Amino acid sequence: MKKLTAAPQGCFLLGAVNRKKTAKFVMTMALALVGNMALADLPDDVLRVRSAWEKIKYQMPEKEQELAFEQLAKESARLKEKSPRDAPTAIWHGIVEASYAGAKGGLGALGLAKNARKSFEDALAIDPKALDGSAYTSLGSLYYQVPGWPIGFGDDKMALEMLNKGLALNPNGIDPNYFYADYLFRNGDLEGAERFLKKAQAAPPREGRALADEGRRKEINELMAKIAKKRR
Repeated sequence: MKKLTAAPQGCFLLGAVNRKKTAKFVMTMALALVGNMALADLPDDVLRVRSAWEKIKYQMPEKEQELAFEQLAKESARLKEKSPRDAPTAIWHGIVEASYAGAKGGLGALGLAKNARKSFEDALAIDPKALDGSAYTSLGSLYYQVPGWPIGFGDDKMALEMLNKGLALNPNGIDPNYFYADYLFRNGDLEGAERFLKKAQAAPPREGRALADEGRRKEINELMAKIAKKRR
C-alpha cells in the first residue's frame, strides 16, 4: 500500500485518490480549512491546537509528522469530548485527524479519514456556518480525495455538493477557492481550476494565520504550475 502523503492544507491534508479504484491512494490533505474567524472567537485550547497543527504541517519534516499528528489528535479528541457542542472544536479535531491520516498513509489511514468525516458532520449538525463554513469545505475535500467504493467513502458528487456549500458561505476565502480549484483540476477542468485559483490568490490574509496563508499560497502556485504543464 502506497503511503499517503500530505502535499498541499491546512484540514488536510488527505490526498489524491487513484480513481481507478486500486488499492493505492495518496492523501494530499491540505486541510488548513479554517476560515477567517477572529482569534478572540476561538477557545484558547483550540487556538493551541491550531498553532501546533500549522507548525507540524508547514515547518516539520514529513517523516516526523505522523507521530506529531498522532499526539495532537489525542489532544484534539480530548477537547472535543470536553466540549461536544462546540463546532470549531469539532472542525479542528477533524482537521487534525485528516492530517494524521495523510501522514500515516495506507489502508490504516481510512479509519482516521472516517473519524475526520464524523467530526466534520458533528460540526455541521451543531453550526453549519462555524468558521465560515469550513466543515463543508473540509468534508468536500475528504469526499474527492478518499478512494471510492469498495475501498473507501469517496464520492465526487458529494464532494461537489459540500464544496459548493462551503464556497457559498465564504466566497472570497483562500481555502474554499483553492479546494474547489483542486477538485476541478482533478476532474480535468483546467480553465475552471485556474479561475478559482486566481480567486484564492486574491483572498485577503487571515488574522493570525500567516504561516497557513504562506503554505496555502505555495500550494496555489504549485497547482498553477501543474495546470501550465498540462497545457504544454
